[in-house]
Amino acid sequence: MHDAVLLGVLLAAISIGFGLGMRHGSRRRRTSAASRSPSLSREYFVGLNYLLNEQPDEAINTFINALDVNSDTVETHIALGKLFRTRGEADKAVSIHQNLLARPALSPATNEHIQLELARDFMALGVHDRAQRLLRTLLEQSVNSTYHQAAKRLLVDLLEREKEWQDALDVVQPMLKQQPGMRRPAAHWLCELAQVEIQQASRALARKHLKKALQLDERCVRATLLLAELEMENGHYSRTIEYLSRIPRQDIAHIPTMIPALQRAYERNNDTAGFETHLYQLLGQAPYTSVIVSLGELIHHRDGVDSAIECTGEWLREAPSLGGLDYLIDLYLESQRLSGKTPPDTRLLLLKHHTNALLEGRPRHRCRRCGFASDSLAWQCPSCRRWGTIKPITGVEGE
Repeated sequence: MHDAVLLGVLLAAISIGFGLGMRHGSRRRRTSAASRSPSLSREYFVGLNYLLNEQPDEAINTFINALDVNSDTVETHIALGKLFRTRGEADKAVSIHQNLLARPALSPATNEHIQLELARDFMALGVHDRAQRLLRTLLEQSVNSTYHQAAKRLLVDLLEREKEWQDALDVVQPMLKQQPGMRRPAAHWLCELAQVEIQQASRALARKHLKKALQLDERCVRATLLLAELEMENGHYSRTIEYLSRIPRQDIAHIPTMIPALQRAYERNNDTAGFETHLYQLLGQAPYTSVIVSLGELIHHRDGVDSAIECTGEWLREAPSLGGLDYLIDLYLESQRLSGKTPPDTRLLLLKHHTNALLEGRPRHRCRRCGFASDSLAWQCPSCRRWGTIKPITGVEGE
């Protein structure tokens, strides 16, 4: 980070040197080079000396004082403001950018650029209300398409951080055709609104939000899960199962996510055989640990522990996993207990100890974009803030 700051200041110094050269060239036409050159060189090289001695604060202040604000140097001042913000000194960035806005001779495009940077400064400071007002004003008055779109994206990001889901939807609605990448976040904002409606017992409106979410993103597993839960609450268990059956087609990695709801729906519908058949179908699609363990438990309760051991062992040969092994050890320990073997086999207890140690604290979900890992499922990654990228970890160490 320190090297990056020095590099940023160095680049700014080069830009300032160019600006000083431009200023010097224009002044030379009005006064002698002998009277100006030493002063300009001293300001610039004092700043460089600070920079080479790894004193970026002093270097930046020297460069700012050395450089007038005009059409040739305004971009350098903007860059210096960005540099302060990057270093965590957004208050200094605000001072620079507000000082620039006080200049009356700025072009409309430059004025919009500075307002955009000032909004970013306010966001970095956590002053979101001022940032939002500035961005909304910019959107109303903007004439430059580049800064208009950048302001819109920044406003959407701010509204999302503030959990103002409906306002965010209103802003992105005209953008969805041109920017299909916004459809997934918009679908999740609708799910957020639906959850609020569910808490307020407005289930009809929640259902409307969720169906619209699926229109925006047909692969939105979250919307399907919420619709299934609504049907479950209404006692429509067959409809619940129908919704849950869509999830493997939407995203096969979320089969472990749907298993608990699927089991509840079949149990409430008094259809254990149907649940077993459904699990076998899922096993053929993706032999995840959660599917194997669920099937093993059904067989265990119906046919006994030895049948469960035989079936589970066979499935784990095809799809080995740490969680499956841990479950299989439990079955063997139970089998020994039922057969009257006491104390239990110490080798099995040792294996159980190791599998417990390996499984303890193991994250169950991971973001497919940035690698953030957690035990619980979050629909928005806390690290990279992408929607729908956190999924169950599957495979040898997964679900």
